[in-house]
Amino acid sequence: MADLLLLAALLLAVVVTALLLRWWLLGRRTGLGSPEERATYATLHTASLAAPALRGGLTADTASRALPYLRSLLGARTVGLTDSHGPLAWTGGDAWDQAGSVVADVLDSGRPQASGHVIVAPLTVEDRVVGTIVAVDDAPSAGLARTATEVARWVSSQLELAELDASRTALMEAELRALRAQISPHFIYNSLGAIASFVRTDPERARELLLEFADFTRYSFRQHGEFTTLAEELRSIERYLVLEKARFGDRLRVVTRVAPEVLNVTVPFLSVQPLVENAVRHGLEKKDGTGTITVVAEDAGAECVITIEDDGVGSDPDTVRDALSGRTGSPSVGLANVDERLRTVYGNDHGIVVETGVGLGTKVTVRVPKFAPGVE
Repeated sequence: MADLLLLAALLLAVVVTALLLRWWLLGRRTGLGSPEERATYATLHTASLAAPALRGGLTADTASRALPYLRSLLGARTVGLTDSHGPLAWTGGDAWDQAGSVVADVLDSGRPQASGHVIVAPLTVEDRVVGTIVAVDDAPSAGLARTATEVARWVSSQLELAELDASRTALMEAELRALRAQISPHFIYNSLGAIASFVRTDPERARELLLEFADFTRYSFRQHGEFTTLAEELRSIERYLVLEKARFGDRLRVVTRVAPEVLNVTVPFLSVQPLVENAVRHGLEKKDGTGTITVVAEDAGAECVITIEDDGVGSDPDTVRDALSGRTGSPSVGLANVDERLRTVYGNDHGIVVETGVGLGTKVTVRVPKFAPGVE
């Protein structure tokens, strides 16, 4: 009997808790459902729908995709976007005949203007007028004029972000070209020399190395995409080390530890391989006897942590600082390039960290967020 009473009490407690939770949730929903809150939500939601198109820059295509949402924000009969040369797209009808002269004045003055049924506000990027937003209504009000100005400012902010993205992409491409120009000739010369040494003594080995060399160079010189997966980058590193082991023989040992969870993490293209090449060139080439390179990729919650460590000759910390600053004459040509690209993509908190000392080897650590805006 006592057990039944206890069970009944527990069931009652569960039911009461469930009812209280439901009441609390309903109260929360009611609190979030005031006209002002619904209007705020609708505005932010509509703006978020327009943002992806505008982040593509100001073109006829992006204007066409963004305009339905901008028209909803403005509540005007007809809305258009222009660049500095003329109209890009309209929704609700073409009003260029009415708006053309006003648009020209706004492009020239950089200030919002209204004339008759037409309201025009400038779109600016870094103080440059790059276009306008046009609102046409049967009875335009002062409220519509203020709204058009605010919407134009928001559109301008999205266009500035688009320009920053384009600048970042151009910078990344330029740095990749510089990296290939600086690092690849040295590696190609050494690899071909190693392969040539096997042509007579071990033709099959020479053939295998040539295939590895072809796959490595195909990856390194590909012309599309600024990002890749960590798995692809590690495969390239494996090919690179196979070629270097052909040159070093038993002097080079390689240890690799990779967590399967991080293989699909997206990383900047050629962001790890140059660090491995740097370890070989500046850590092990000058060392007598056997040298070891250890490549580790670990799962660290929201980040992937990659370390490249060698037990080579090490370096003076001041020399490393010179390398990271990109000063002329620094031997570690890849360090500054990789560091700059990582900071460009992920922010200043994600540059490379180098631990080294003369005769103590070198350890380079890279922390890559598993998910980051614009990285895919």
